[in-house]
Amino acid sequence: MRFDKISPPASGQRIECRNRRLVVPDQPIIPYIEGDGVGPDLWAASSRVFDAAVRVAYAGKRKIAWFEIFAGDRAKEKYGEILPRDTFEAVREYLVAIKGPLTTPIGGGFRSLNVTLRLELGLYACIRPVKYFRGVPSPMRNPSLLDVIIFRENTEDVYAGIEWKEGSEEAKKMLAFLSKEMGRTLPADSGIGVKPMSRAASQRLVRRAIQYAIDRGKTSVTLVHKGNIQKYTEGAFRDWGYQVAATEFKERTITEADLAERFGGAPPAGSVIVKDRIADAMFQQVLLRPTEYSVIATSNLNGDYLSDACAAQVGGLGMAPGASPSPPTCATAASER
Repeated sequence: MRFDKISPPASGQRIECRNRRLVVPDQPIIPYIEGDGVGPDLWAASSRVFDAAVRVAYAGKRKIAWFEIFAGDRAKEKYGEILPRDTFEAVREYLVAIKGPLTTPIGGGFRSLNVTLRLELGLYACIRPVKYFRGVPSPMRNPSLLDVIIFRENTEDVYAGIEWKEGSEEAKKMLAFLSKEMGRTLPADSGIGVKPMSRAASQRLVRRAIQYAIDRGKTSVTLVHKGNIQKYTEGAFRDWGYQVAATEFKERTITEADLAERFGGAPPAGSVIVKDRIADAMFQQVLLRPTEYSVIATSNLNGDYLSDACAAQVGGLGMAPGASPSPPTCATAASER
């Protein structure tokens, strides 16, 4: 493939997808985005760790051919735009990529580059394992009790970026529509944001979380939501999640009510308990009762907060890697942080 302003390394080979599995050559080409802010410092350190790990794991027989691609500030310098087409095409061509932190302006400016990458590449699930590694400083007395896998929906919720600035013509139109057509009067100086959460996107996220739990012998999947307040978005996420469990995994899943009423508190061998928790209560639960949680499925904003809070318990964000793989066809996978 020809790119506009970048060239892949001559010595490496493409990772391929065969029978829905990645086939990795001895010298895979892996694109990387250094990132903004502390990104260059992080990349300078982490790339050495990656290379050393591969060298030790394969006794020097394999190595990564790194391929720099651009987004954010460095892309602006090189291309005159913050997210060039070369970057999307390189990730699609080489299937696996790694990305450092990218700056998103607060209160104005351009839309989140992270969100744009996820939407453009169809990376609907951010999957983050959070567990403790012995010797890492932690603020917790028993950090090893926390061992969770968080599935965060990546494309919807308030992070979809559908909003209009206070005083803009678009905001005025929305305010007039809400007042006239929907009977909801808001202050005239309101900024307006829309929080979309669809059945399809919610269920594909929960479906993936449940399948992960089944495949890896995990004991439970917890749906985290704020459905007591936001009944038709967050509450719907919860209901749609239970529907997936009941219709697509009914032979392998049970609810907490089933556990108590039908099984006397002792789950059948191989079953996955599907339960739900209100988001704010869940923050306390992962502190006080972390052993009760295994796989967590949640919406975009809740997943952002919760994954960072869990990471803090085991030593910080540097101890909680995240990946945003494509649907289980190995079409595209992007690691973050």
